[in-house]
Amino acid sequence: MTPQTRIVSDDEADIRLDRWLRRHLPGLQQSLIQKWCRTGQIRVDGTKADTNTRLAPGQSIRIPDIDVAAEPKPQSRVDPHDAKDLQQAVIYRDDQILVLNKPYGLPVQGGPGITRHLDGMLDALRFGSDHRPRLVHRLDRDTTGVLLLARTPGTAGKLAALFRGRDIDKTYWAVVAGRPVPVEGRIDMPLKRVGGARGERTAPADRDDPDGARAITDYLTLDHAARKLAWLELKPLTGRTHQLRVHCVAIKAPILGDEKYEEPDQNMAFAALVEGLSSDLHLHARKLVLPHPAGGTLTVEADLPPHMRATFKTLGFHAPPAQLPGRRR
Repeated sequence: MTPQTRIVSDDEADIRLDRWLRRHLPGLQQSLIQKWCRTGQIRVDGTKADTNTRLAPGQSIRIPDIDVAAEPKPQSRVDPHDAKDLQQAVIYRDDQILVLNKPYGLPVQGGPGITRHLDGMLDALRFGSDHRPRLVHRLDRDTTGVLLLARTPGTAGKLAALFRGRDIDKTYWAVVAGRPVPVEGRIDMPLKRVGGARGERTAPADRDDPDGARAITDYLTLDHAARKLAWLELKPLTGRTHQLRVHCVAIKAPILGDEKYEEPDQNMAFAALVEGLSSDLHLHARKLVLPHPAGGTLTVEADLPPHMRATFKTLGFHAPPAQLPGRRR
């Protein structure tokens, strides 16, 4: 079959040749990529190249026997109502990034018993692009708020690197049972995963536990209702699974509605529910501040979900509306 030539886009600068090929040709085996490079069947700007060659925007990549790689997957069928809801949840969009205010109860990815999830509906968010949006981080099913998606393969790699490098500033809001003492501070407590299969959960770890990973959260009490409930701002400086939920339990302020991690002697959350507050998890990803792949700094905020708005109104907490997304150069 006649070789094809493709051009490296601006957002794919400095990506390795083998990674570029796997992104553009899903299912292509590394062994075949190595063979093609070794025999000169893959060429960059007409020159034989190694698998670890770093690419630059505008370079041409000659790809042989394109029929061995699957054509782009056909767009999956998304329920029209789901598609409309997702599109209405978009709070920011440009050529490289898309940001959702993720609703309550929507899993980000599939798993045991999970057939309806965001990852399976991302074709509804193409907005005319040839590329299907890609997840670069996750929120728990019952956590709401700012969720970042990449609109191109090159952007996905860059955003994933930002999360790994902790170059993204994350702010969460939570309603908790109790009032932390002191009212602000830093939680520096290692965490580890315990249990197995579907019963797996996060637990505190000793500092010398080889299975433990350092986890740090800064917190600030923004308001409180007597000493029963408080509104916290949480800033995770690390990204452990369920970090905020376990750290809030550690300061004796479990997140309202978090039955998975609330301890038996911390029953104030359940007492609060008797007063008519929602039993849904009250944890919301309020804001992300990140370096934009095209330059500058992007700030995105998400408004509270309905159940948290109702709780805020009942408790007299006054949350400012989300500011419009902005990119500062």
